[in-house]
Amino acid sequence: MELDRADLALLDAVQHNNRLTSDELAKVANLSATACQRRLKKLREEGVIEADVSIVSPKAVGRHLTMIVLVSLERERADIVDRFKAAIRKTKDVMLGYYVTGDADFMLIVTAKDMEDYEEFTRRFFYENHDIKGFKTMVVMDRVKASFSFPIQG
Repeated sequence: MELDRADLALLDAVQHNNRLTSDELAKVANLSATACQRRLKKLREEGVIEADVSIVSPKAVGRHLTMIVLVSLERERADIVDRFKAAIRKTKDVMLGYYVTGDADFMLIVTAKDMEDYEEFTRRFFYENHDIKGFKTMVVMDRVKASFSFPIQG
């Protein structure tokens, strides 16, 4: 999908605040409110906008720990990689998962209630998976920034 200046302006606005009114978006994109809604609908249908979400405080819902986990697979075969990707997608404890280059095969952001909860997760998710060679955990001490915004040039 070809994006014009108005699309880019809308995307920049909604990625920072997806609760803006049609009138507010119209001012940002220099379009009518109706045209903005049509464009946003098309951007969603085309997959340019993947989701409209709220960033929830982990502590508010009892998820006091966040870990960055580097995972190495036994072998990097397509079927093993695909199986692990599927496991990541269906596991709610994993907030983000990336297939990466470098020393590890995957980088995960994992949330847990406490250390006991994380240990239970590691037993279930890593130790019971024979495709996992090893994993390294870094515990997050402070969430400095939480964002899914990209720099968008108009």
